[in-house]
Parts: sequence; C-alpha cells; structure tokens
Amino acid sequence: MRKKMTIPEIMQMKQEGRKVTVLTAYDYPTARLVDEGGVDAILVGDSAGVVFSGHENTLPVTMDEMLYHVKAVTRARPKALVVADMPFMACQCGEVEALKNCGRMLQEGGAEAVKIEGGTNMAAIIRAVTEMDIPVMGHVGLTPQSVHRMGGYRVQGRKDQAERVIEDALAVQAAGAFAVVLEGIPSKLAARITEQLAIPTIGIGAGPACDGQVLVIHDILGLCEKYSPKFVKRYADLGPVITEASRQYVSEVKEGLFPTEEHSFS
Repeated sequence: MRKKMTIPEIMQMKQEGRKVTVLTAYDYPTARLVDEGGVDAILVGDSAGVVFSGHENTLPVTMDEMLYHVKAVTRARPKALVVADMPFMACQCGEVEALKNCGRMLQEGGAEAVKIEGGTNMAAIIRAVTEMDIPVMGHVGLTPQSVHRMGGYRVQGRKDQAERVIEDALAVQAAGAFAVVLEGIPSKLAARITEQLAIPTIGIGAGPACDGQVLVIHDILGLCEKYSPKFVKRYADLGPVITEASRQYVSEVKEGLFPTEEHSFS
C-alpha cells in the first residue's frame, strides 16, 4: 500500500539519492490520474492561468482562482504531496498578507505546502511563512511572475547572472524552504546549486542533475498549443484524440446514429 507522501520524506529522498517526481494538476480527475501514476508531489500551479484559462502569462491569476483549483485537486485525496502555487501579489504585499494567503491555501484549500517565487527579494517573506509552520517550496531562476522584468521567458543564470541565481537559492534555503524549483537555468549551474544545497532541487528546464523534476501536465500530454518549450518531453499526444472523438460525436448526432436504444431509457 502506497503511503501518503510527506515533507520529511521528500527531503530524505535527496539524502538517499532518490529522484523526486512532480507534475501539475488543476482539477479532480487529473489529480486522481497522476496520483495513480505514482507521482511524489502534485503542484497546483499558477500555470493554470495559461494552460487552463488561456491567459498569455500567469500574472492575471487570483487567489480565489488558485483556491478553486487547489480544492478540486485535494478532493482527489492524493497520496502525493499537494503544493499550492502562490499567485502574483499574494505574497508581495508584506508578511501579514502573505501569512493570510498562505494560510488560506492550507486551511481552505487543503494543500500541504505552498510555493513562493523569488530568491533574496522574497527571503523575509519565506522566513515569516515557514516560522508559522507553513511549509514553503521556493522557486528561483526563471520566475514566470517576473516575465516583464526578464523581457520574456528567457534562460536565466548565464555568465554574470550565475552568482545571483546561486545567492537566490541559498537565500531560499536559509529562509526555511524544504525544497526549491530551479527553472530555466543552464544545466551546469543547476548541478552547482544542487551540490551546494541541503534541500532538494526540483528542475524544470534545468537539466538532469537536479534532485527531481517537474513538468506541466498539459505539456506532457500535448494539450497546450500556445508553446512547446525545449525542456518538455511529450509522453502522449491527446490533442488529436480529443478532436477526433468530438468529430465522431458530432457526426453521429447529425446523422441520427447517436443516441440509440442502447443509450435510452424505457
């Protein structure tokens, strides 16, 4: 029988050299299915704003929207650890607001941890949250909520930027985070950070040396037509399957082939 994943177990996996697997989910059926696949953690990401709601970036996503998705995921009662993404401006307005919003993710949403983007600039917030016994997963490197400052979704940490990313990761660890996402940075830099940190690094576009990996579920299933990042591996192509099923349904209804007696009540 598979046990419920806990934060101490996630941290122990680094010490034992076991890779941590993370996928996103935004609803009940997807959470149930990825959990049956054996994933260690489910990230209810603000990426929902792009792949679920159709926005161009994650900035429009609100606390209420994130709570809706977190509640749907936790209703699946997954064995995986559920981590709730803190959307833009949920933690940037000071410690009191951050504590309130992070607390809502656990109290109302049922999440077991939150994820906060930012390094040295968010270290004080992360420390305040963790001191209230709310577990935090950090996120440094390419931080999507900083898309305008970065001038787009560009690889971070090249050349003179490398030390800044290292400082960010160390600051997140010192502030009490139990793990940190490394996004969109060179593989060698991710390897350096993973070697220096005592907490697990979870890579997305950061190469194979990280202690674990995270991908967006819509990307690995071929359900996001907006973009296809280099770091994504498509494990299934469900887009054409869904389109064809819809086409067959439309055709059968129009031709009077569905419903039949088999699908009707007497």
